[in-house]
Amino acid sequence: MENVVLIIHLILAFGLIGIVLLQRSEGGGLGMGGGGGGGAMSGRAAATALGKLTWLLAAAFICTSLALTIIAAEKAAGTSVLDRLGDQPTQGESADPLPVPDAGNLLPPTQGDDAPLVPRAD
Repeated sequence: MENVVLIIHLILAFGLIGIVLLQRSEGGGLGMGGGGGGGAMSGRAAATALGKLTWLLAAAFICTSLALTIIAAEKAAGTSVLDRLGDQPTQGESADPLPVPDAGNLLPPTQGDDAPLVPRAD
């Protein structure tokens, strides 16, 4: 279910980007010109088909965002971050323990107590 919602979410995101790029810039967004006579700028701009489609895609994008958040919250329900951290090895430990050599194949050290064990040459 999560994958289906995620794919729909991505399609909506790309569609929303495309629709916004197709729209004509009115120039007033960043304070740039846009001037013209009194009749060109009215209190309420006419809703074009691209404008309506933008709102529709934006609303659907927000709905899929909320759905993905709810799905993720349900998957994480009952687990704590601290519980998940307890399963991982600490900084001094490694994830895979080192193999312990067979003590029967090792010779005792010859130089002192601190010398490592040496494998036999059989």
